[in-house]
Amino acid sequence: MTTQQPAQSAADLEAALLGRPDKGWRRNLYAVIFQSDTRAGLLFDKALLLAILASVAVVMLDSVSSVSSRYHALLGTLEWFFTVLFTVEYVARLVCVDRPRRYARSFFGVVDVISILPTYLAVFVPQLHALIDVRLLRMLRVFRILKLTQYLAEYQVLGAALRNSRRKIAVFLTAVVMIVVTLGTVMYMVEGPRNGFTSVPLAVYWAITTMTTVGFGDIAPHTNVGRFIASIMMLMGWGVLAVPTGIVTAEMTDQRLRAISSRVCARCGAREHSADARFCRLCAAPLDGYFGPPASQRAHVDGGGSV
Repeated sequence: MTTQQPAQSAADLEAALLGRPDKGWRRNLYAVIFQSDTRAGLLFDKALLLAILASVAVVMLDSVSSVSSRYHALLGTLEWFFTVLFTVEYVARLVCVDRPRRYARSFFGVVDVISILPTYLAVFVPQLHALIDVRLLRMLRVFRILKLTQYLAEYQVLGAALRNSRRKIAVFLTAVVMIVVTLGTVMYMVEGPRNGFTSVPLAVYWAITTMTTVGFGDIAPHTNVGRFIASIMMLMGWGVLAVPTGIVTAEMTDQRLRAISSRVCARCGAREHSADARFCRLCAAPLDGYFGPPASQRAHVDGGGSV
């Protein structure tokens, strides 16, 4: 008889990675910031989502000259408000975990720093309005929108599908690169510099724009053979657009099916619960993430027989 082990959730993995405090105010703060299964944590996530979207809107409005000239003071005040708010949030995240350096080096930790650092740098750079290159640093605040990915489960599903499909996509992109390099070289030999194909890299650039159905039109074949090759590449372009979409979609479908089939009620053994279900569809018992029913109930679920 095998013992069924509960599935380790993403929250448990994050707690093991960052180090969740056992008790005290740091444990309570961790529950609010990193866990959304409580009322306080859910409210915190929603408030932070609104703050992220509002801060990005402020950055975008500040880039519009007509709006910035009229509401410069208000936009500046709002920017400092959001910067201080996200700074406090970042410090709170570091304080409430046992391994703050690990969070600081993580993807979201780096995004947190990038999103708040330009505002502080602007204080120490004189005449910022005249330094175009330095002003570009302020646009890094748009990276705040990347923080959305840690609060929406759909982003996590998409990220997991891309990770699981990375080898297939890499093989596909490698095949595309070989095709465009080969056909671009052929086009260079067929058309030549007299028709605008002055080098192999330029011919490969034309092959990429043609294969992806962009077709800027700055370079075009003039010979019949070149037009025939271009026609083939245009038709191939439709397949190029469809293949990666199919790979990722299939992986997302497989993840959804695996998530549904793995949700089994520990009380009655009912299967086929949705991935986001918290309670059993038959007996309303809480679903605790078991991948199979207890051994005492498996015979009943499977229709009898020894276990």
